[in-house]
Amino acid sequence: MTKIDDVARLAGVSTATVSRALRGLPTVSTTTRRRVLAAAEQLQYAVSPSASRLAGGRTGTVAVVVPRITRWFFGVVVEAAEDFFHQAGYDLLLHNLGGREHNRQRLLHAANLHKRVDAIMLVATPLRAAELAPLAALELPGVTVSSGTTVPGWPCVRIDDLAAARTATRHLLDLGHRRIAHISGDPDDELAFTAHLDRRRGYQEEMRAAGIRPDPSLDVESRFDIAGGTRATEELLRRGDPPTAIFAACDEMAMGALTALRDAGLRVPQDVSVIGIDDHALSGVLGLSTIAQPAAEQGRLAAKVLLDPLCGHTGAAGTSTTGSSVILPTRLVVRESTAPAWAH
Repeated sequence: MTKIDDVARLAGVSTATVSRALRGLPTVSTTTRRRVLAAAEQLQYAVSPSASRLAGGRTGTVAVVVPRITRWFFGVVVEAAEDFFHQAGYDLLLHNLGGREHNRQRLLHAANLHKRVDAIMLVATPLRAAELAPLAALELPGVTVSSGTTVPGWPCVRIDDLAAARTATRHLLDLGHRRIAHISGDPDDELAFTAHLDRRRGYQEEMRAAGIRPDPSLDVESRFDIAGGTRATEELLRRGDPPTAIFAACDEMAMGALTALRDAGLRVPQDVSVIGIDDHALSGVLGLSTIAQPAAEQGRLAAKVLLDPLCGHTGAAGTSTTGSSVILPTRLVVRESTAPAWAH
């Protein structure tokens, strides 16, 4: 039976280099990789992933934790990350919290990650101060995506939620709207998301910058999904004197707003303009104006940032970093759901 040592001798490299080359890791030059692949093919050597990983003291697996896998943003991030992990020879171990606090507690305080994974990616999963100690006890590298929690030693890949919200609000202000409502996430959510808090603050800051005092009656909290957006908009309409525009903290809430406005006999954008944040896969179909965030790029880049130390690389090209954060840009996408206030 051909062994990895045989391939190394024929290719004129170390066994470690053969292992990295056959796993497709970026630490091997193109020339060396070709030489190793040719030697492996000549000797009809088939690599055993499990044996290769155990020999290096690694599992070859990365744990990815998401609040709810059914949500568009989380699904896109995970898919992009998994693709990168696969190309680098790593497997993905998915932990879907299902929006439940006890699932997060069980994950962090049990030993179910110990010696099962080489690294951890937390996607929009904020942590409390008391939860940092058990995480640190695992002594694993990690990265957070779109999270308000700072984990010591872990980089974070995210967008600037405050700036994105200010851009969305400014778009409505530039269209002449002054009675602008905001629908946002529920602060009592079990998993204590933070993105919507920054987005609300951005909305309020931009309104004040325009000389408009934010009206509490135009700020409604609900679940961070389509049904939540519908309920929040229905509540806005029950309060009377409807706004001329709605800024939703995410596209799914904006979709719910479109449904509630339609059911109330109001036209978008003729009666009420609507804008969200995300550029959800259905936003273009619905003609929804939005602040596009690169969800897939966040997943891909987080995977790269996470694997770089394991592969002996550092840094992430083409990004803007602040401290340990990698901040990706957003952009305004204007579609049919927003129009000038004077057109109403």
